[in-house]
Parts: sequence; C-alpha cells; structure tokens
Amino acid sequence: MSATLGGYIAHRLASINCHSIFSVPGDFNLTLLDHLVSHPSLSLIGCCNELNAGYAADGHARAKGVGACVVTFTVGGLSVINAIAGAYSENLPVICIVGGPNSNDYGTNRIIHHTIGETDFGQELRCFQNVTCHQAVINNLDDAHEQIDTAISTALKESRPVYISISCNLPALPHPTFAREPVPFFLAPRYAFIESVSNQRSLEAAVEETLEVLHKAVKPVLVGGPKLRVGKAQKAFVELADACGYPVAIMPSAKGQVPEQHPNFIGTYWGAVSTSFVCEIVESADVYVFVGPIFNDYSSVGYSLLVKTEKAIIVKPNRVNIGHGPSFGCVLMADYLTLLAKRIKKNTTAMENYRRIYIPPGRLLKCGQGEALKVNVLFKHIQDMLTKDNAIIAETGDSWFNCQKLRLPEGCGYEFQMQYGSIGWAVGATLGYAQGAKDKRVIACIGDGSFQVTAQDISTMIRNGQNTIIFLINNGGYTIEVEIHDGPYNVIKNWNYTGLVEAIHNGEGSCWTAKVKTEDDLVAAIATATGERKDSLCFIEVIVHKDDTSIELLEWGSRVSAANSRPPNPQ
Repeated sequence: MSATLGGYIAHRLASINCHSIFSVPGDFNLTLLDHLVSHPSLSLIGCCNELNAGYAADGHARAKGVGACVVTFTVGGLSVINAIAGAYSENLPVICIVGGPNSNDYGTNRIIHHTIGETDFGQELRCFQNVTCHQAVINNLDDAHEQIDTAISTALKESRPVYISISCNLPALPHPTFAREPVPFFLAPRYAFIESVSNQRSLEAAVEETLEVLHKAVKPVLVGGPKLRVGKAQKAFVELADACGYPVAIMPSAKGQVPEQHPNFIGTYWGAVSTSFVCEIVESADVYVFVGPIFNDYSSVGYSLLVKTEKAIIVKPNRVNIGHGPSFGCVLMADYLTLLAKRIKKNTTAMENYRRIYIPPGRLLKCGQGEALKVNVLFKHIQDMLTKDNAIIAETGDSWFNCQKLRLPEGCGYEFQMQYGSIGWAVGATLGYAQGAKDKRVIACIGDGSFQVTAQDISTMIRNGQNTIIFLINNGGYTIEVEIHDGPYNVIKNWNYTGLVEAIHNGEGSCWTAKVKTEDDLVAAIATATGERKDSLCFIEVIVHKDDTSIELLEWGSRVSAANSRPPNPQ
C-alpha cells in the first residue's frame, strides 16, 4: 500500500469490496485519481458527466452493497448531488469524494475557480449536509485517516451516502498514519445482522405482544417493504413466511427483495393498481404485518390505501410498532423476524381465501401479422427471457408498472428508484449495477423521455465491455406525466435512437442496435441479442403508440393527480 493519503483512500475502498469507482476528472481531483488508477484492485470508470457517475455509484451499491464516485469541487459536486439525494432516499451507502481546493487557500480571502465567486468555500458542504449522513473536509494530514475511516464506516452503518472533500494538494503526500496496514473495518451496524445487537428485553416484549395480536387474528397477511434491504432481513423474512402460512405480498419498491417462487407469494400490494386479487386479500385482512414499509404518495397511490393503523404491525429496521398500542425500540428487524418465526402458529385462512378467488391470467394474444407492437406483448416476451442470470432495471415511468408485473425467477435481480423517482436514473444505474454484478446480464427498460436526460453513458457501457440489453420504449414523450397532468410540455423531440447509439459506438467496442415496430421484429431482435450478440451491448428501440400504456398507470396517474391538486386547507 502506498503510504500516501491517496493510497490510503484507495486501499480503504478496496477493503470494503468497492472495486469500481465512477468518476469525472477535474483539476482538483486529478492527483487523487492517479492513486485510484494505480491500485491493482480498483477500476476507475470514467463517466460522461457527474450526474451519471452518481447514478452509477447508486447502481453499484445495489449490486455490491456499496458504491463510490469521485468528482471535482462545486461544479462537479453540485452536479452529482441529485444522484446522491436519490441514494439517500433509497438507503444506499454511496461514498461521494470531491477533490477540493488547495489546503493553503482555506481561511484566506482568495477567490478560486469552480466556486460561485465568494471567499467562503463551504457552499458545497452545506448543500451536501441535507443529503448525506456524514461529511468530512480533509485539508490536513494529521487526522485524515481518522476522518476517512469515520466517513466510510458511517456510510456502511447508516446505509446512507457520505461526503468526503479532499484538498487537491494532499493525495500524493505521505504521513506516518498511512505507513502501516490499516486495521480492517469491523462494524456493529445500526441496522445490523450481527447477533445480540437488539435489546433482548425489548425484543422479547415485541415478539410476545405481536404473537398475542396475531394469534387472535382470523386472516392475517404479511407484506414486505423496501426497508428489508437496509435491515439486512431478507432471509429472516422468508423464515417468517415459511412459518406463518400467511399470504405474502410485497410493496412495489420491495420487488426483488422477496423470492417470488415462495408458495405463499401472491404479488404486489399497491392499492388500486395491485396485482390481481392482492388488494382484496390485504385490505380485507384483520391484521397486516408490514415489514420495512414506506408509505408515500406514490406507493399509496395518492394516499388511497385502505389500510388502518389499528390493524397494522409495522416493523422498521430498528423498531416495532403495534397498531395504536405499544412501540418497541432497539429491536432489529432481522432479530425480530427470526424469533417471531420460531414461535408463531401457522394460520392459512387468508391464503385459502386467496386460492378460492384467484383466477390465473389468460395468455396475452399475439399481435397480428404486420400489426403495430403493443407494450403488453413486449413485456410478455421480456418475461420469457428472464432467468436467474438476469437483473431488471426499471426506469421511472410506465416501466414501473409493466416491470412490476414480471414474475422474477429465483435469483433474478430487480431494481428501480421509487422513492426519489428521478427520470434518467436508469442509464447510470444500469452502468453501475452491471459493473458490480458481472455474473448477470442486465435488462433495462427505459422510456424515451428518460433516456434523453442521461443518454451519454451508453458510451461508458460500451467502453467497459458490458453486455446489457436496453429496451428503449419510444412512445414520443413523458407518458407518466401525461397520465398525471397532460400538456404540450410532455411531448419531446423524437430522436433516431438507434442512430445515436451507433454514433456513440463509432466502431469501437461491441454494440448492436435494432429498431422494432412489430412482434416479428421483436422476436428476431431478442433472438439476436440472446444468441450471436450475447456478448455485446444490445440496444433495441421499440416503437409503440403514444397512448399504449398499462391500465395500472392510468389508474395510478388519476389518483396521484387528485392528490397533487388538493386545494389548500381552510385557514
């Protein structure tokens, strides 16, 4: 290990299994980038812009448990901050490193470039304070190792992004604290899976109170939420599902966290746009156990869920709330679910009710010869492609709803950004996820409007030899916005998307494109992408009618529109 600050940072990133670092060079971070490039275990992935570098770090954190990006001061930092805010909202540990001004310039009256022209260098730091769980400004070497270790360990413990600013003149400098091999990280995470972290008396009381409620219930249900990830409780959730016999549903942003092959899995609970028959089973239950839920205006379909607090047991990463009654703190999600699974009595009443009312979906009809391709037919074929060796990335928009209906094979990954919902997220996230999960072939479903925001980093995918399949759904605009509130601003300029990607490809690397308008075109394109071009980045532009949307988006859009347009409360 190089006994310099830059070498120390590189070693620390490698030690936490963060081997791909997404960056955009700038004069304040160049020396640091030299040290990252020279570390044998790290790959420096140059991105086309800072926003995509941040999105890529988000995607890498989803695949590998942690992500990192390196940008330059202020012009880079304030560009990447939108992606960091999204990672914060999704509880993802992303280490955002910014190359800062020369340490000699702090505390002077100098005005430097890449700032807003003030002598105060703290504007970037103050912006990041609201979207990171810890901030470190390193402008001297004496405590640099401690600040770096504290920031990285806090990101892992809190499962949130952190901000580290490093003066541009420090990375190449040695210091005695960098001369020896650092002590490996050993963390007692706030949301931990390590035994004996929960308060045992509180844990016992929470489980006993829960059992008293559940054993009186006639038809309880179990619903998984997105905080299963931060609670490291996916395995414990399955243990409870096996033991209780209840129907098992997921909230939309928990898709991919719960195995859909479980015999009691019934689908997605999303209010009026739930999987068929799931809403009826969940909302008619006399007790519902929500594990790691987030109830926002999107997941609640404009606050229209018929869920009553008094009938809900809410399991948070470190707390359990039971109806309007007691709340138990210092109880970690995984510990609670595991102990509950050992003591719960099986109750299959609600599952039996579901099987009585359930009607298997009919097979979707094929498009007629030469008929324009329909979106539901597209997703029928995507469903047929899926194996354990794939991962789905769903961009904000109608792909949320269409991908939600896909039945995931065991081991198939799935990611989307529901809480923050930033259009354009999927391009960078696909880059980062594919870089972190090289054992999977990523399938990304991206709308044309979203693609126009972040299209450039298709270039980085090609440059790094990724073999992702991207379905670019071209319907001429921001369809999700149309269904909330239509206007001429939702219509975009149509691009020749395959022509754009071919221009980016420019004969360097392995890339293949296709433009499809019919089902026969689609079948042929998928055959090529999964056959002779299986090692290439495959970009398939799918032309569909602008009004060809899922029924779920139509319902969801009208309810979100109603929630958005509520008049002010009387004063």
